[in-house]
Amino acid sequence: MGTPEFAVPTLEKINEIYGVKAVVTVPDKERGRGRKVSYSAVKEKAVELGIDVLQPEKLKDEDFIEKIKSYNPDIICVIAFRILPEEVYSIAKIASFNIHGSLLPKFRGAAPINRAIMAGEKKTGLTSFILKKIVDTGDILLKSEVDVTDNMTAGELHDLMMPLAAELSVKTIDLLKSGNYSPLMQNDEEASPAPKIFREECKLDISKNVLDGKNFIHSLSPYPAAFIEINDIEIKLLRVEISEIKIEKGSYLIDKEFLIGLNDGSLKILELKPQGKSNMNYKDFLNGWRGDKTGYLK
Repeated sequence: MGTPEFAVPTLEKINEIYGVKAVVTVPDKERGRGRKVSYSAVKEKAVELGIDVLQPEKLKDEDFIEKIKSYNPDIICVIAFRILPEEVYSIAKIASFNIHGSLLPKFRGAAPINRAIMAGEKKTGLTSFILKKIVDTGDILLKSEVDVTDNMTAGELHDLMMPLAAELSVKTIDLLKSGNYSPLMQNDEEASPAPKIFREECKLDISKNVLDGKNFIHSLSPYPAAFIEINDIEIKLLRVEISEIKIEKGSYLIDKEFLIGLNDGSLKILELKPQGKSNMNYKDFLNGWRGDKTGYLK
């Protein structure tokens, strides 16, 4: 059960080794002006592999639950999907497990990859755990650690984790099938939240120190992206580095470099996306900039 690209390598790997009876993903959606129907990356791969696809509007729908029961599943694997009700995850004869993008109990929630980088973590990873009623609190089966390098973005960490999630899923299924495992209870006192990220929290706070600002920007890159406003133009920030040049807090300098001033120093913008334009490096941005070279962020 899954939705985005992150879950695709796991689907491929499990199907290759064990075979998958059915895939559960989100309903198709109409997008854009032409209202063109699009469907999830997981459905696209499942159709390609010839696997049954279920797309319930409601996970507690009786027809959906009966359909899952008809497959008589030994194991249900959940990765990057909705909150599964007990009526569904209890159907599996052996167990239902989830692959989560952090070293639980740290970063429970919808945005563990983003929140780990935002917090300045040097190490994170993946955890497989048995599902229970309260989200991301189930007993732990296996973990896989990942180093977070100094300037890694959320997108880069996401891509690094994708194949590792597939490997961990296979190891978890082998473990469950063996029957020789002792799940480890999570220590709630060590837990930290990783709630979904909304646009209103993506604007860069100029009161941040430069290290926190750098981590904040990289944690939201490439999506949904931290942003600033200059001359009523929104500029999404995708990659930065701490500069040795200091400018006034809350100001910007667009000259030979593109700098923004935070609480204790400045950040040099390396990659960005100006409003209405494609992603670009700072040199291309400087060449095309026709606004003021200095001023203050809105």
